[in-house]
Amino acid sequence: MKAKTIILIFFIALFLLFLFQNTQVVTLRFLLWQVSMSQALFMPIVLLIGVVLGYVAGRVRR
Repeated sequence: MKAKTIILIFFIALFLLFLFQNTQVVTLRFLLWQVSMSQALFMPIVLLIGVVLGYVAGRVRR
């Protein structure tokens, strides 16, 4: 196995472990919006948004 694959599997395992240990309900407040959801659901959404924004920022050429 390549080192890059092993590192990726390691970080995915750490992320899953983090999710399983943080299942309490959190409340997100932004301006007039208020949303309550499980932190285990909230964290992957935030991660996905960060990955997409990072990808778009890396693709933008000035």
